[in-house]
Amino acid sequence: MKQFKKVAIAIVLLVAATSFVNAQSKVAHINVTELLGEMPEMKAAQAELKKLQETYRADIESSMTELKNKYTQYSNEATSKSEEENQKRAQELQGFEKNIGDAQQAAQQELAKKQAELFEPISIKAKAAIEKVAAAQGYDYVIDATQGGGLIVAKGKDLLVEVKQELGF
Repeated sequence: MKQFKKVAIAIVLLVAATSFVNAQSKVAHINVTELLGEMPEMKAAQAELKKLQETYRADIESSMTELKNKYTQYSNEATSKSEEENQKRAQELQGFEKNIGDAQQAAQQELAKKQAELFEPISIKAKAAIEKVAAAQGYDYVIDATQGGGLIVAKGKDLLVEVKQELGF
């Protein structure tokens, strides 16, 4: 009976030790922000966004200059116009200001929409490459090592070089 207890305890310890060893997961890290910043597609997308932003900025600045010119003109002519005409002109200027504000909001929304449209396929491509490299090297978890992302100690394997190779740059 004593012998049976020893064998049973030995088997339980062996199973527990095997389970513990199998439960160990391999963990790696990668700075996703750095990876995305170095991708050629991201640089092209950022250039396209900058060009679109400059176009919107130029249009809005042109409208602001036109508003300023009308304001100056109306201010100079205010003494020679009737009170009714001056009120009408003031309303016109307010409407013009509102249109400029609406155009600024629309431009910001359009830029955000375009950014999401351009960045989504790049993010998907980067994620697929990270998953492929992690699977090939047997990693169960890959943690984003971006500054402020919650990673405190980064002693594990950094996959940045391998993922960049997978993406071809």
